[in-house]
Amino acid sequence: MSYKRWIFIAIFLFGIALVFGLATPTGISLPAEYIAALKELSGILVPFNALTVILIFAKNTSTLLLSFALSPIFCLVPILVLTVNGWLLAVISVTVIQEKSLGFLLAGLLPHGIFELPALILGQAAALSFGTMAILALFKRERRNLLLPSLKQNLRYLMVALALLLPAAFIETYITPLLLG
Repeated sequence: MSYKRWIFIAIFLFGIALVFGLATPTGISLPAEYIAALKELSGILVPFNALTVILIFAKNTSTLLLSFALSPIFCLVPILVLTVNGWLLAVISVTVIQEKSLGFLLAGLLPHGIFELPALILGQAAALSFGTMAILALFKRERRNLLLPSLKQNLRYLMVALALLLPAAFIETYITPLLLG
């Protein structure tokens, strides 16, 4: 299967999750433990701080790398990453629009999202592609000789995705706070 098809599959999974997130009833509240953890995290991730860039980049990079590494387990992790991120983006977006405005949401998402969302899609498409090839190679002998070329090709796509995460982290730390005031 061509890599373009994997990109479409990743976009489809993310998009379906967005739709479900938009259809989720508003007013869902997170457990108190999650809210406390988010408040603690917000104290660490302060705007205009190089450490924040490093932490955001490390978190996003580790998510992509872990997803890629675990993708041979029935592609569950890439599917989960795409759907959870799509659903969360939609649920949080609805809440932000209700509490602030569409302009506030766009100012908070678009600058770094231009890099981060393509990185997510490209990285997870590579994970899905590699994971599927690994599963096929496990069950079909004639596919085993395709596993190494698939790994090499998908690692290239993964590196592109990882490269996109650096400007995303920089913009999220230094530009987005300026736009949100």
